[in-house]
Amino acid sequence: MSALESTVRLLAAPRARMRAHVYSRPPEPVYFPEAEEVPETNRHLELRTALYMILKRELAPVATLGSDQFVYWDPTTPKKRLAPDAFVRLGMPHRTFRTWKTWLHGAPDLGVEIVSESDEGEPDWDEKLARYRASGIREVVRFHPDDRERPIRIWDALDGDLVERSPDDPELRACEALGLWWTVVEDPSIGPMLRLSRDREGRDLLPTPDEAEAKAREAEARAREAEAKTREAEAKTREANEKLEAEVKALRAELAQAKGKRRTRRRSPG
Repeated sequence: MSALESTVRLLAAPRARMRAHVYSRPPEPVYFPEAEEVPETNRHLELRTALYMILKRELAPVATLGSDQFVYWDPTTPKKRLAPDAFVRLGMPHRTFRTWKTWLHGAPDLGVEIVSESDEGEPDWDEKLARYRASGIREVVRFHPDDRERPIRIWDALDGDLVERSPDDPELRACEALGLWWTVVEDPSIGPMLRLSRDREGRDLLPTPDEAEAKAREAEARAREAEAKTREAEAKTREANEKLEAEVKALRAELAQAKGKRRTRRRSPG
């Protein structure tokens, strides 16, 4: 074996070599917290949960999704973190996790922040945006349900920076990460909701689980109604056929009787 091959073999098994050393102290792994107590209004909880469930229902086979879990991007410190109200990492089926570490799983493709009264204790938006920039995220969406003029603002990763789209951008509400469109829908119980649609006009909405279930029930009811109508039509057809057969049978009987009478007349003496 050459000297080069011996070196490669040694480098390929670093753990075996490290077991032979004596160290002055045991390693001190960096602790990355999984949660933190932060106040949250019921409205904010419902808005972020609804969006998360919509995303999960649509994307679970092709993406991993999170909501309010910590996203870490620096393996040397737990201080550099985010907790998006919803985030998506494409390219891997959905699975459960406690925290998201970008050096293990990659940066999210999409992060969503929903403005809430509970944000008072949070970093200001510029600081939060700087964290998103450092995390390597691809697209950031900020939804303010009480801002009627500009409820949706979007930032895209461009050349290592996060740049906000202009309010005049005709493609302002395009969700580039997912190939969909952002829209705002008025919900009777919680007010303006951030939703996603397959079309620019927001007509073909991705359904909430409740909406999907209601549509499935409607489709099932229509299928049952169509089946009942089919059975009714088949019964009417059978009844009509049976009636027709009875009429044909009666006509044949009358015809046979008439032929019998004619034969009887021919045999009678004139």
